[in-house]
Amino acid sequence: MSHPLFEKHRIKLESALKAIQTRGYWAAYNEMPSPKTYGETAAEDGKRAFEAHRGQQFDLAQPGQAGWHGGEQSPFGVELNIQYPVCEAQALIDAGQQAMAAWQAAGCEGRTGICIEILDRLNRQSFELAHAVMMTTGQGWMMAFQAGSPHAQDRGLEAVTYAYREQSFVPREALWEKPQGKNPPLVMKKHFELVGRGVGVVVGCGTFPTWNTYPGLFAALATGNAVIVKPHGNAILPAAITVRTIRAVLAENGMDSNLVTLCVAARPETTQQLVTHAAVKSVDFTGGNVFGQWLIDNCRQAQVYAELAGVNNIVIDSTDAYQPMLRNLAFTLALYSGQMCTTSQVLFVPAGGIETEGGHKSYDEVCADLAHAMVGTLAKPEVALAVLGAVQSAATLTRIDEANSGALGRVILASKKLENPEFPDAQVRTPVLLACDAADEQAYMQERFGPITFVVKVADTAAAIALSERVVSTHGALTTGLYSTRPEVIDAMTAATWRSRVALSINLTGGVFVNQSSAFSDYHGTGGNPAANASYADSAFVANRFRVIQRRCHV
Repeated sequence: MSHPLFEKHRIKLESALKAIQTRGYWAAYNEMPSPKTYGETAAEDGKRAFEAHRGQQFDLAQPGQAGWHGGEQSPFGVELNIQYPVCEAQALIDAGQQAMAAWQAAGCEGRTGICIEILDRLNRQSFELAHAVMMTTGQGWMMAFQAGSPHAQDRGLEAVTYAYREQSFVPREALWEKPQGKNPPLVMKKHFELVGRGVGVVVGCGTFPTWNTYPGLFAALATGNAVIVKPHGNAILPAAITVRTIRAVLAENGMDSNLVTLCVAARPETTQQLVTHAAVKSVDFTGGNVFGQWLIDNCRQAQVYAELAGVNNIVIDSTDAYQPMLRNLAFTLALYSGQMCTTSQVLFVPAGGIETEGGHKSYDEVCADLAHAMVGTLAKPEVALAVLGAVQSAATLTRIDEANSGALGRVILASKKLENPEFPDAQVRTPVLLACDAADEQAYMQERFGPITFVVKVADTAAAIALSERVVSTHGALTTGLYSTRPEVIDAMTAATWRSRVALSINLTGGVFVNQSSAFSDYHGTGGNPAANASYADSAFVANRFRVIQRRCHV
């Protein structure tokens, strides 16, 4: 008998299955904060729900609680002062393992139905989550709502959809008959049980605490595993709200809520002990190379899905839409102060300049015109504040100051501090644009997270494509871009991205930007270069999270 929640969400699941096959546009959750979708009072209700968390203890009734911990600092200068339960890692692991038996018994359809029910519930909390994301990450409101809520929920549903598809390929039972010539056939009844590999740990990041967490969380959960969510220390609230909701839906459907728990670590050693525990069989991580590589090297008992740092780059060869190109680049580089793992850091421009529909543009003209476009994009204070958001960490502020000093290259456009009337203590910075030569690899050939962009002078387009390929192959990238009117150049760049295994955007001049990734259509990361060893989402992202255990007997 099919699970009632699977039947309830069958149409949505079928639409999602079709979407991952056709890769056309489809979204389960509305990205616009529309009262028609979310309710007339949803915006105010969500804000009140967020405000109610401030200055309080966020109780989750988890096992092994030994104290409270908080300390989140809002990039907007808003006092949060929220305390979260600190629980013993062993207690969370033991409780998760115990909860997995009933979760396994729910079967693929049961798990799928409950996971989609969780995502629908989270969608109804989109405004609360958006405020939590905004105030812990520094994202502007619209990005916090979209990326923090419906887009993250779509990514979670995408993982559930892949998990269902891969598990549904396995029949529950089969009758095996092997002919024996004149003798009666050999007949066996075979049963196949889908079993999760073990406890999954999802290590969150400080800039996208839901968008980068939901894929791994729901991939592990839908394939039969308990999940421990370990959030970034400065973005705990979005994860806590998520875990609270998951636990509630699990309990409502007869499942042990300890299947999903929150691990707030007061010490780095706690995280290290958790992820290397023998019972932990998968680890999802988004963040810097040092800890990411540590996870890969030390979590030998687990499959590690890691998204690390990279040097995203764009080759500019020629264009027949010069001003639209510049506007697209300007918005790309300014959005959320460059604090996206997909934001371009390096623009390769030939020393001899580029051809445009308005005539030849020298390298220096391209630099100056891009700077002018960036100033224009941020000319209106209300637009600038919405686009830039706030800088998430002190380390990024330090990098901006270093770039402003001229130590990394000639300053084309200096970063400035902007005042936010609504949030007087917000850390708002405009992007810094630097010029350097291809030989200055020490400056641009490493990730400098934040609103820092290098316009690198290269010998010619062929050299730019070769350098782009080397950067991706050596240091990794999640995105590359190309502007060219020449088919042979597009073909050459395409071939280079196949070899280096990175996504390519060609001649973006409209309302799509290289640092955007759409669920059900765009593969986020390829798993084929040093920036990430997995993709959101494909079959490989889910298939190794469960095992098929068979039993057989004679009939």
